Amino acid sequence: MKDAIALPVEQVVARLHEFNTIVDARSPSEYADDHLPGAVSAPVLDDAQRALVGTVNAEQGAFEAKRLGAALVSRNIGALIERLFADRDRHWRPLVYCWRGGNRSGSLATVLARIGWRTTVIDGGYKAFRRQVIAELDARPAGLRFVVVGGRTGSAKSRLLERLDARGEQVIDLEALASHRGSVLGALPGASQPSQKRFETMLWDRLRAFDPARPVFVESESRKVGQVQVPEALIHAVRASPVAVLEAEVPVRARFLLSEYEHFRRDVPGLIALLERLAPLHGAERVAQWKALVDADRWDVLVERLLVEHYDPSYDRSMRRNFRRLPDAHAVRLEGTDATALDRAADALARLGAG
Repeated sequence: MKDAIALPVEQVVARLHEFNTIVDARSPSEYADDHLPGAVSAPVLDDAQRALVGTVNAEQGAFEAKRLGAALVSRNIGALIERLFADRDRHWRPLVYCWRGGNRSGSLATVLARIGWRTTVIDGGYKAFRRQVIAELDARPAGLRFVVVGGRTGSAKSRLLERLDARGEQVIDLEALASHRGSVLGALPGASQPSQKRFETMLWDRLRAFDPARPVFVESESRKVGQVQVPEALIHAVRASPVAVLEAEVPVRARFLLSEYEHFRRDVPGLIALLERLAPLHGAERVAQWKALVDADRWDVLVERLLVEHYDPSYDRSMRRNFRRLPDAHAVRLEGTDATALDRAADALARLGAG
């Protein structure tokens, strides 16, 4: 009979591409909080069962808890094999992990290995993987060459990053990873933000694929994107990098924002609540003027005023304070936000990166 192979996390991370399936044996809530890239959820104990075993352990002792856990785990593993793994052929290579590489992953991996599948377990489990992610997020940014894509709100920075990515350029879209556009009005309708751990794992997965010899394009983002924090080492490296500033007139940016934030037309009470959060910065009178524009259905005027009165001054202050190479920034003119204008701007950014 074959046994599962336990490998240290450093070796596993370097060989993730070799496994056919990455199997997360933790509970659904642990998986939702964060998991290895591409992992499937295969809970050996669900959340309620895990809590029950913990309660029995506290009240009746370890033996009773293990007996209960063994019965639950055995039934669950059988169901998992039938539901998730029944169609796998004999050459299937799973990688299994739990929180610390202990009982849950060990139980599942033992069964899979005894069936005949070449099964690997992460020694130290997700906890060891998390330490690896933190260490690499601290070290990797210093070895990369960033090009910062700057520009006032509405200058289509995210759209240009998408275009650069589609062309095969190396791109980090922090707002896409964070599921947030980064401002007080930046929450995406119907989308929740990832946990801090999940955000960092997705960012780590992106960074580790980059070629240090090629530029990495990244937006001039703040430390906080919605409720998640950009790791300190990445912020430090980005803010020390050369900047390309997109320049676009206020009407061009306003039209773009009206198309991007169409959902606020359908949720006026939600917009009003967000505007009221700006009263400490701008005063009740100015916020009342913005609200009156909403009531009058003057969306174009509202957006232009928000840009001139709130977003542009705030963005300019942040850029002057945080990007020390801003005085030497390259200007990239954005004449519009149609496909032709975006392609021209993307061409200019790519040339700057190549140079």
